[in-house]
Amino acid sequence: MPIQTSLQEALLNWFNENQRDLPWRQSYAPYQIWISEIMLQQTQMDRVTLFFTRWMDAFPDISTLAASSEDQVLKLWEGLGYYSRARNILKTAQLLIKDNQGKIPDNRKQLLALPGIGPYTAGAIASISFNRDVPVVDANIERIFARIYNIDLTPGSPEAKQLNWKKAEELLPKGQARNFNQALMELGALICRPKNPDCASCPVASHCLALKYDLIPERPVPRKSKKIIPIEMATGILVRDGMLFIQQRLSDDVWGSLWEFPGGRLELEEAPEQTIVREFLEETEFAVEIESKITTTVHHYTRYKVTLHCFLLHLTKGSDTDPVLHAAQDFNWISFKALQEYAFPAGHRKLITYLEETNHPISKPIP
Repeated sequence: MPIQTSLQEALLNWFNENQRDLPWRQSYAPYQIWISEIMLQQTQMDRVTLFFTRWMDAFPDISTLAASSEDQVLKLWEGLGYYSRARNILKTAQLLIKDNQGKIPDNRKQLLALPGIGPYTAGAIASISFNRDVPVVDANIERIFARIYNIDLTPGSPEAKQLNWKKAEELLPKGQARNFNQALMELGALICRPKNPDCASCPVASHCLALKYDLIPERPVPRKSKKIIPIEMATGILVRDGMLFIQQRLSDDVWGSLWEFPGGRLELEEAPEQTIVREFLEETEFAVEIESKITTTVHHYTRYKVTLHCFLLHLTKGSDTDPVLHAAQDFNWISFKALQEYAFPAGHRKLITYLEETNHPISKPIP
């Protein structure tokens, strides 16, 4: 039996016996595969299954999704991060209703023309939903190929990308793209892990050159670690007559269209207390005073460690007017309970959770 055929059969047989029971694998409906693949970008599987179920309850089909508001979509996405994914999902749904009778194309070229769908996602939808003979390459597959073929190239480099896609196309068995592409991704998630791979249980260990030459720790070629950048910020919860002030970020901003408590980065030699008073004046033209320090939260992003100083504020005397927005597109005065209806960035949601868990006075209903 040719080596390639042996590898294909071993992997397919392993997947048939070991595949995880995931909700989108029940029917392989194109809509469900599309949503699951977008959610799985930059997000762990166990979190995605929870969010996926909640999403499908709210938006069971493309027409329901397309008719929804951006606020509704962002709220359902809250906690997954990388919110441009959610906005692109909504744009795509609306385009599909307008131009394609609400149907997802089975053609890779047409899929690539849709917002937020790149080469991997297009290949995943075409192969997994429609069983089209289209290869896929994600981080899991890059790692598997680096080990099986002992690829001595930096992951993500143009040379590595070209070679990985070539290998994926060559290895793909005709008519079995759905199971084979999933088998590769499943192998990377369960067996050929980034750290502590389970080589003893690997169905294709006999084909792995990195294992043969004892190079598993060096494959893929280790990338240079990126320095974590610390950022110090201040934010404030402004309360007036028991209502809290929130504003909606500009659509083209970081965390675009999400709601927030105003604030910003500390300037050089500036104390957090000075920052929040300055930021409120610059962003809303509100003159505010600090009642108390609420807490300090720390939130980690891919390359950043954000320390957020949080304050309780009130308006200075004579400042009880509407805000003049300079860094937001909308504002609202709402009750603490109503905060659950709005989508916030992770750091601000962590602050809201803190207020709930500590039973802070502003979390209590007005008598």
